[in-house]
Amino acid sequence: MTLPHAVHHSPVVEVPIQVRYAETDAQRVVYHGNYLIWFEVGRTAYCERAGYPYPRMEAEGILIIVSEVRVKYRKSSRYGDVVTIRTRMGEQKSRGCSFLYEVVLPDGSIAAEGETHHLFVQAATGRLCSVPPGIRDAFLAFTGS
Repeated sequence: MTLPHAVHHSPVVEVPIQVRYAETDAQRVVYHGNYLIWFEVGRTAYCERAGYPYPRMEAEGILIIVSEVRVKYRKSSRYGDVVTIRTRMGEQKSRGCSFLYEVVLPDGSIAAEGETHHLFVQAATGRLCSVPPGIRDAFLAFTGS
């Protein structure tokens, strides 16, 4: 899953994470579910770097919910590795967006790659809404679109 749907010239936000013992199984290999947590770390950092962190969205009554997740596992991450979570914007739509991820091992190879799709909802009602102009504009400015 190469990052084919990325917004043209979308910047990559990188977050290093040292694999903790609690994230591994008995063989000290990262448990597959932890990659989704790492995707969230990358997504949160991306929104912050784009100028619209999650706490600001929530304070304005907007939630960004996950509607779909895809992950392709390529190599194992292990206890003690320092992996880098690379995140970029995928598609931007009227009511949602997607993010693309790579988990990079210390040798530069890819441990996993993935994609999450999100919808914007009003916190008070839980109803879908259009991406608010401030958020849309911040993401567009950050991606250079």
